[in-house]
Amino acid sequence: QVQLVESGGGLVQAGDSLRLSCAASRRAFSDYVMGWFRQAPGKERAFVAAINWSRGSTYVRDAVKGRFTISRDLAKNTGYLQMNGLKPEDTAVYYCAARGGTVFVTAPDTYDYWGQGTQVTVSS
Repeated sequence: QVQLVESGGGLVQAGDSLRLSCAASRRAFSDYVMGWFRQAPGKERAFVAAINWSRGSTYVRDAVKGRFTISRDLAKNTGYLQMNGLKPEDTAVYYCAARGGTVFVTAPDTYDYWGQGTQVTVSS
């Protein structure tokens, strides 16, 4: 199956930036969406952003719109989540995921493949 490997998390100060990476081992679908989710301690996994892999079109939730940017490098089979102006409330484990199709779906259970997660901690 598809392997998704995440990296780029860490401990940063409020206002700092991080870029998370999600490297995919291979294509599993003719069309697919890569999504980013986050899960804070004791909270449910929540949608952050998604990108249509072939078109590059994106959808970012309002809570992080203007601060977070999702992108991908087709040649590297790698997706990115650029996070600027980080806030303590952004602290969570961040996961990348993939699903077949072209629709931006926010429900975690609709995604077929998941990375292992990378911790992002933002101190004040």
